[in-house]
Amino acid sequence: MSRASSRTSERLGSATTTLEQSYAACRRLNKQHGTTYYWSTAVLPAVKRHHVHALYAFCRYADDIVDDAGRAPTAERAAALQAFGDRFFGDLGTGASDDLVLKAVIHTVRAFDIDAHVFRRFLRSMAMDLTVACYPTYVDLRTYMDGSAAVIGEMMLPILEPPDLTAATPPARALGEAFQLTNFLRDIAEDLDRGRQYVPQEDLARFGVDLTERRCTPEFVALMQFEIERCRQLYRHAEEGIAMLPGRSAQCVAAAHDLYGRILDRIEAQGYDVFARRARVRSSVKLTVAARHLRP
Repeated sequence: MSRASSRTSERLGSATTTLEQSYAACRRLNKQHGTTYYWSTAVLPAVKRHHVHALYAFCRYADDIVDDAGRAPTAERAAALQAFGDRFFGDLGTGASDDLVLKAVIHTVRAFDIDAHVFRRFLRSMAMDLTVACYPTYVDLRTYMDGSAAVIGEMMLPILEPPDLTAATPPARALGEAFQLTNFLRDIAEDLDRGRQYVPQEDLARFGVDLTERRCTPEFVALMQFEIERCRQLYRHAEEGIAMLPGRSAQCVAAAHDLYGRILDRIEAQGYDVFARRARVRSSVKLTVAARHLRP
């Protein structure tokens, strides 16, 4: 059995899977794989927190099909991703699921009337990772990030309940892009292992960098400084949206904004050498930041 097939088998629940069990499984996924995101959501009131875990779990499982089944042929991973999407939209249509993860996801989507189209855009970008190895321009990369990152902000907003959803959407999209660009810069080496480059090719040419050399040269440092400033511009745009959110929702997003921004600080602190080690924010720092943003 391929890894893609085995992961699908592990995910499937049964007709007796309860909603509580499903949300608990989503929470475990978030805590295990997305610690920065997880500790940010701890700032939310409990009545909303589990819904965010459900959205994270949906995205994580789709991403796992694409990335963690690296030994499976591309066609098999594409089929597994298609099957996952088909199951989600089928279950969404009926309003019920016996899948261990999707049961909670369907409940969340219907509870907050989240637009199903954002999930289609997300899955479309995940499918791109199966065939697209690099992006010629930043415009091309943003087309990918529309579905892989900006839509995450759109998914989250109904749960965060801003008074003006339309006004809050552009900053939420910017924050999703900022988070993903941060991950791209931190994970350059890991993505090379997967045969992918997310730094736009036009930027690599401009600074004279070949990522496959995996060397922290002066040219690479200049490239990283450029990309980090681009990322921080997105964070600055996203800040405008925090004031548009009610109390605890604003505190949650501010915590996430703070924590992800610290990853860029860590990259700078280690001399931009993302090949030598992965830039990490310590768990103790995440706890401290979450606690600080939870204060009135």
